[in-house]
Amino acid sequence: MAADSADKHSADRYSSDKYGATAAAILPLVGGAGNVSSVAHCMTRLRLGLHDRSLVQDEALRALPAVMGVVDDDTYQIVLGPGTVARVTPEFEALVAAATVTAPGTARAARDVTAPGTAEDLAAQGAAIKAARKAKNSTPFKLFLRRIGNIFVPLIPALIGCGIIAGLAGLLTNLGLLPTVVPALAAMASGFMSLIAVFVGYNTAKEFGGTPILGGAVAAIIVFPGVANIEAFGQKLSPGQGGVLGALGAAVLVVYVEKWCRRLVPQSLDVLLTPTLTVLVSGLVTVFGLMFVAGEVSTAIGDFADWLLANGGAGAGFVLGGLFLPLVMLGLHQALIPIHTTLIEQQGFTVLLPILAMAGAGQVGAAAAVYLRLPRNTSIRSTIKSALPAGFLGVGEPLIYGVSLPLGRPFVTACVGGAFGGGFVGLFNMLGDKVGSTAIGPSGWALFPLLNGNRGLGETIAVYAGGLLVGYAVGFLATYWFGFTKPMLDELNGAAAAQDNRGSAQDPAPQSPPDFVREGPPGAPKEPVRRLRTRPEAEPDENPDAVRV
Repeated sequence: MAADSADKHSADRYSSDKYGATAAAILPLVGGAGNVSSVAHCMTRLRLGLHDRSLVQDEALRALPAVMGVVDDDTYQIVLGPGTVARVTPEFEALVAAATVTAPGTARAARDVTAPGTAEDLAAQGAAIKAARKAKNSTPFKLFLRRIGNIFVPLIPALIGCGIIAGLAGLLTNLGLLPTVVPALAAMASGFMSLIAVFVGYNTAKEFGGTPILGGAVAAIIVFPGVANIEAFGQKLSPGQGGVLGALGAAVLVVYVEKWCRRLVPQSLDVLLTPTLTVLVSGLVTVFGLMFVAGEVSTAIGDFADWLLANGGAGAGFVLGGLFLPLVMLGLHQALIPIHTTLIEQQGFTVLLPILAMAGAGQVGAAAAVYLRLPRNTSIRSTIKSALPAGFLGVGEPLIYGVSLPLGRPFVTACVGGAFGGGFVGLFNMLGDKVGSTAIGPSGWALFPLLNGNRGLGETIAVYAGGLLVGYAVGFLATYWFGFTKPMLDELNGAAAAQDNRGSAQDPAPQSPPDFVREGPPGAPKEPVRRLRTRPEAEPDENPDAVRV
């Protein structure tokens, strides 16, 4: 037992050292601790706010073994994959905090020193142009959607955990096993969902610049059982009416009321009057207005989703599955997060997520076709081999940003695969076999534990698995036959082969080393001596990667 304990301790220490080493490798490549303004993470990405984007070494970051890819958006995002990012982030935060304490302002000062006309100056100028172009494309609508994403993304781990527990409780109920444990599991699964409005209110107030706890306090009114005694618009309210949309609106109202109070209330009375007036005014508006309106909107969303798939079926699934990746590229997919959450609140699962997950299946099929069509391009093939396992589990960034999107046409054919997979699942929805997910976040094979529907679990799993297979197959075939033009194939295969053979073709044939003559004493005959032939030094490998993850 002592040996087992020692082995476990050694493994834990190795794991911690591994994630710490990854964080330590990333930090200097993003400009050091002084260049980092904020640190956060989502399901797969380390999201960094940076003072100076020009200090980031993109290619060096992509070359790190733990890094699957990088995305330059409103924050600089380093794709590490699920699980890994949650362990690397605290290590990274600790390094940033330690460096900031020991050497405050050093990196910032180094950044401010620029020599005009140098390569660094030109790089900074190019980064400024890119930032200006990005700012031009950052419309108020897209910025608002990013804020919505920031509100709901932190809730995803709890949604996943509770969703899996809910599925386990349902499975045990169907099998008639552990009847005394099932109620406890149901309580664990339902507890978070019954109070999700409070968490949404808290995060919303925090995101929009208010006091988070006040946002949570007003949102808690929505789920308070006592609202059943209140009448609004001629109808009795029900606890939870309005759900997350009501909590979102209530918390935004809290922020504006609080800011109004901060401006008008005397400083000596601020600590008493501001929170009181904020909760009072926002609470009354929520009870007698927002709950009813948000409840009607939530009901309309659920009814529309049911109508769309019941009547549109395969066509609706085809459009949703085909357009999801372009929506992700434009940042518009974040508008779907409140819709997913509303459907989960109302029906226990969202019927949209399994259809949208087919987009990842199309990417996997397309990547397999690219692998076969580029037999001489070892760089892209190695990228695909390393990224495919994550792709099967629903982590699509390495395949999107490392393979299909840079190549162009394979990205389009991958979307075609996603469209057919979505159409397959949508067809079964129209036939009355709903396939839904009890949580948001996972995709691909990782979604299997979260599946739920109106039929048996076996049927639900079979329909979803069939959609994945259709997405894989169509994505593969579309990419294999239509993903490349002949000049593209010649260039990608020929250029890779040329790079592989360049070293052997250009190196001259090795010459035999000349003989030396050893001088003896005066008058003695000269004695030829053969120089010892040494092993040539190994030259550093040349990396011909055209695409890196």
